[in-house]
Amino acid sequence: MFKSFVESFKNIFKKPLTIDYPKEPIKRASRYRGLIVYDVNECIFCDKCEKVCPPKAIVFHQNMDGTKKYHYNEYLCIFCGECVRNCPKIDLALTHSEIKPSIGTMDDKIFTHWRQTYKEAKQSRIDYKESKKKDNSL
Repeated sequence: MFKSFVESFKNIFKKPLTIDYPKEPIKRASRYRGLIVYDVNECIFCDKCEKVCPPKAIVFHQNMDGTKKYHYNEYLCIFCGECVRNCPKIDLALTHSEIKPSIGTMDDKIFTHWRQTYKEAKQSRIDYKESKKKDNSL
């Protein structure tokens, strides 16, 4: 007990190891990966980002006119960077931002909504393929 008292007393005169956050901003690592930024004008809709995403945080919705719509769930993203690395339009269509993910309460509505979006996107591809087969058979 005496030993711990001596150690505690020594620490009173040492500089703290923690950062004084409001006064000193937190320095991010040089290879910090924030949220994914998507540029629709640069995207060629190859779907590679969707295929390589481990947690399935990216999905494309196929419209009947042939266009696709990008969906991204920042709550599922693990910031591994696979989508950015596999994008053929290097640092144009997909990039990492300096924006850190929002940390809040992950409401069940978010996941329910994402599940529904994901299901609809997958179904839209099936519907699109079937309509193309129908058009080709006519």
